[in-house]
Amino acid sequence: MTRSLPRSLPLSALALGTALALGGCVSNPPAPERPSALSREALLDQGLQFAVDDLVAQALRAPGFAPAQNALQQILKADAKTRPLVVVDRVVEGAAGQETAATRYMDRGLQTQLAARLPGHEVAPLSPTNAGQAPFVVTSTLTPTGEAGSARGFLIHVSLTDVRSGFVIAHSVARVRAQGVDETPTAFFRDSPALSKDRATEGQIKTARTATGQEADNLYLSKLPVAALVAQADQGYENGQCDRALPLYQQAATQPGAQQMKALNGVYLCQVQLNQPAAAETTFGKIVGLGLATNNLSVRFLFSPGSTAYIADPKISAPYAMWLRQIAREADSVKACLTVAGHTSRTGNEVYNDRLSLQRAAAVQKQLETLSPNLGGRLNATGIGFRENIVGSGTDDLRDALDRRVEFKVRPC
Repeated sequence: MTRSLPRSLPLSALALGTALALGGCVSNPPAPERPSALSREALLDQGLQFAVDDLVAQALRAPGFAPAQNALQQILKADAKTRPLVVVDRVVEGAAGQETAATRYMDRGLQTQLAARLPGHEVAPLSPTNAGQAPFVVTSTLTPTGEAGSARGFLIHVSLTDVRSGFVIAHSVARVRAQGVDETPTAFFRDSPALSKDRATEGQIKTARTATGQEADNLYLSKLPVAALVAQADQGYENGQCDRALPLYQQAATQPGAQQMKALNGVYLCQVQLNQPAAAETTFGKIVGLGLATNNLSVRFLFSPGSTAYIADPKISAPYAMWLRQIAREADSVKACLTVAGHTSRTGNEVYNDRLSLQRAAAVQKQLETLSPNLGGRLNATGIGFRENIVGSGTDDLRDALDRRVEFKVRPC
């Protein structure tokens, strides 16, 4: 006659007994093989899947990444609190450091696919609550390659860094076609007055491209809590909640070298949205001051097609007078000599765009010298045409607005 188990015996006790019977510790399943080479005609979804598969295959071979499991953990699957945390930083466009509809699409795909492929880890987006706790961070970029047209494509770079050691333990890359890649910037980058690719963003891009076994960018890793703060603020801005986003941007803006330019752009945008014009002008002055101090000031002046006149839409061009006033004031206060460089998007021939970009730069120079006569003789204008396009899509709309910018480069007097 067989005896049944007591009804009150808990599942955990059953699992424990089974675990002990299995002999305690067991080895993890073998790591998957790295995927076969990706087709040159791959689309974004296919490239992202390849990059994740390749990253995971490498990571599970890296010492200290795959959690050692005993039999009891395998049976009970271990709750999330006991699993190593992998945070996923937001994907950025690798040329300008901005975020687009395509990079946000990748954000969602990376988190879903990594969570499915790494059941022994907790996978979560980077946030202020986990930024200082995660032993691993995933960093990614989507970078345009080639010129507008049939040759245009994108490179996906994804890296996995062991934050404790500072070394990249896995890195994957995939080349995809431009078809289906939406380069429309997110609301923050669409509205920002100045290019916000600062030192921290450059470190993020560098880390995404770092080969396995090499050191990640130290500043980027050390400032992940600030990046998480800015990401939370961006979400508030995009949801129309500037009352919540503004203090977060202000907090981030006080951190030197840690997305300071981006945070100041956010402070400015929220002050505009909250109808604080005086505060917004003061903040724009700080943007200009930081840009001149780091020799990295690119302002988004949009001109009418084929013209040196600003675009007629007052929602876009109304702040330009204030921007010029602050640029003139800051340049005069630090006695800077500047090269005013005009840029155009990739429409029309090279000679035409060189001439047009020079004319636009000269128009901005004249306006600055009118606002501050002391700048006379300290400014010169040059036209770059489309030779230094950042986006390079040639769409002549908000997607490539950064290509129609005016840069102010400090030069010896």
